[in-house]
Amino acid sequence: MITFPPHIETLDDRFRGLVHPMGKLEKIAEGFTWTEGPVWFGDRDCLLFSDIPSRRIMMWSEVTGVTLYRGESGFNNGNTRDRQGRLIGCRHGARDVVRTEHDGTLTVLADSFEGRRLNSPNDVVVGSDGTVWFTDPTYGIISDFEGYRAEPEQAARNVYRLSPEGALTVAVSDFTQPNGLCFSPDERMLYIAESGSSHDDRVAPVIRQFAVEGGRLTDRGVFATIDTGLPDGIRCDISGNLWSSAADGVHCFAPDGTLLGKILVPEVVSNLCFGGSDGRRLFITATSTVYRIFVDAAGAEPWTRGRLS
Repeated sequence: MITFPPHIETLDDRFRGLVHPMGKLEKIAEGFTWTEGPVWFGDRDCLLFSDIPSRRIMMWSEVTGVTLYRGESGFNNGNTRDRQGRLIGCRHGARDVVRTEHDGTLTVLADSFEGRRLNSPNDVVVGSDGTVWFTDPTYGIISDFEGYRAEPEQAARNVYRLSPEGALTVAVSDFTQPNGLCFSPDERMLYIAESGSSHDDRVAPVIRQFAVEGGRLTDRGVFATIDTGLPDGIRCDISGNLWSSAADGVHCFAPDGTLLGKILVPEVVSNLCFGGSDGRRLFITATSTVYRIFVDAAGAEPWTRGRLS
């Protein structure tokens, strides 16, 4: 039987087809305060990621290494792209969701709901129809570490839907602290991480699943539970497997919710994304470091593989 390195923990034989015994866990960037929000630009062969407390967005590429992308990010956290290739980010400082246009200017997509400021938008995805979905926990306002301390103005920590026409509505309102989110490959399911155990041990560290039915989400219950730490950033591959951050690394779940295996990382993992020239590199933001490892799976997001639609 093929032997895998110690940082690959196989719990189900299906995981052996998703990783490789030569998959080395590489450090590609280090020395940051708290890395987050990785997003791959396949058409530019580069990775963007946030260093939230340092209020900057960094860029990494095989050619240039690590460089500064944006020096004043406003405590930017999660990032994604839309089908036009534009960067969409969540800023804790301004408490908004913002789009970077092709000319570099910023467009605020959402910063309030029913006349009151959002809490601190955390993570975001964009559907193929242009609809923006984002989570709004309070991590950016509970201290001055990742934003500015303030009292929440919203009654709940909501998950929001922003229609292509600009209408903002509450999609889910019963999370303690909604965090990362991602679509299934066919966009019929939206997975959302519950990270409320960060401040309340009574909250289960689960990933919930919701059927996407037009502009509504229908709760389909708990998809998976994280057994070490809590879920933060999550991504699906093209086969529908879900890869989640955790305290001990990255956990991979089958579409039926079975835990297939783990990629063990020596730092607490915050987020991850697929990318690389072949779309089969998993980039992992983990506390002060960004790691890369080959996986035998490609991300469901189209820009992972160098295309936008």
